[in-house]
Amino acid sequence: MKKILAVTACPTGVAHTYMAAESLIKAAKEKNIPLKVETRGAVGVENEFTEQEIAEAHAIIVAADTDVLEARFAGKPVVKVAVAQAIKNPAGLLEEALAKQASAPSGYVNQVEQSKSERSSARSGPYKHLMTGVSHMLPLVVAGGLLIALSFVFGIEAFKVEGTFAAALMTIGSGSAFALMIPILAGFISFSIAEKPGLAPGLIGGMLAYTIGAGFLGGILAGFLAGYTSLFLKKNIKLPRNLEGLKPILLIPLLASGFTGLMMIYVIGEPVKAIMDGLTAWLTGLGTTNAVLLGLLLGAMMAFDMGGPVNKAAYTFAVGLLASDVFGPMAAVMAAGMTPPLGLWLATLLAKNKFTKEEKDAGKAASVLGISFITEGAIPFAAGDPFRVIPSIVAGSAVTGALSMAFGATLRAPHGGIFVLPIPNAVSHLALYALAIIIGTVITAVMLSILKKPVEQRA
Repeated sequence: MKKILAVTACPTGVAHTYMAAESLIKAAKEKNIPLKVETRGAVGVENEFTEQEIAEAHAIIVAADTDVLEARFAGKPVVKVAVAQAIKNPAGLLEEALAKQASAPSGYVNQVEQSKSERSSARSGPYKHLMTGVSHMLPLVVAGGLLIALSFVFGIEAFKVEGTFAAALMTIGSGSAFALMIPILAGFISFSIAEKPGLAPGLIGGMLAYTIGAGFLGGILAGFLAGYTSLFLKKNIKLPRNLEGLKPILLIPLLASGFTGLMMIYVIGEPVKAIMDGLTAWLTGLGTTNAVLLGLLLGAMMAFDMGGPVNKAAYTFAVGLLASDVFGPMAAVMAAGMTPPLGLWLATLLAKNKFTKEEKDAGKAASVLGISFITEGAIPFAAGDPFRVIPSIVAGSAVTGALSMAFGATLRAPHGGIFVLPIPNAVSHLALYALAIIIGTVITAVMLSILKKPVEQRA
């Protein structure tokens, strides 16, 4: 029998969320339809879907007036309505969901997306919470970095003249977007831990980390402190049912924000600021040899697990440094992340007898993912031949990262791949930076051409 999933959410998360869920459950029982309802209310997510449940579902009903992470339903038929519609017409929504036709995704790009989805679902604990914060912070870093770069089109110091267009761009990029980076990072780390009740304490803790000068390390600590404090209060404050609504709106934000803020001001802030100041000074004063070694390490990490924890550790490190005006590691990381799919694509052209027709076709798709800085484009190749592919892409990315640092390349936008390179001043030493990517790509392709066996021998 076809199983339906439904998620309900309203802006306040108090009444309509649960009324809609009850209506759908009642209608499903009457029609004998297997149904699971996830509610996203003021107290957080209840009955959250697993990846397996989503995979097995025939269709999903989204009855919501707010975000419910719809990206996880990619490839599934979705019936999307306002939350009030689930209260008024639950039976009609169920019938509509049953009538939906399932789609069957296929192809290389879908393999990549599936691998990314599986890795995302496997994340748990602190790593999951940190990645939630980083993913919400990224759009601010991208927009802010590019706006700052655009302000330099009018001259490197043009923004210092008040009232000019360059000054306006700098105010938007640096004064607003970059100022929000750390609060958003901390806020969504806390949100991932404690859901809605943790958001305000995390944002406040992150803002304090920014104003104190504790940087992204302070923001990470503030996010975890606010999140676990909010979670503790959420589990341990007991109120009568009719007063439960006070917990997520009043009590938890008040108590958790106060505790997190005091800890940031009196205990955590200054020591972390000293650490960040020391790290920034060290990175700014790196000699050529140490810069090359750092680039080598970051590059190898980017290719080692192609979007996994090691890759994300290098990426998060580089992104966090943008808030401290350290741009070299970010350039090395993006270049090294582009190299694996590009190297695999080039290998399919150089050693055609060592790749099947399907792999050659996949190589074309990998090239697009590579220039877009989607390192996961290498995963299907690595999964099929890990002992030859992984050493090859690690070598290429390590050389690319080392060369990027040696050339003194800097990057102000943490994503976008080749599409941000033409923007004036987004990348310094552009020609040398492109050369670093090309050299790493060639090294990967040549190693693969040597290491891989011809198709007939593999068979």
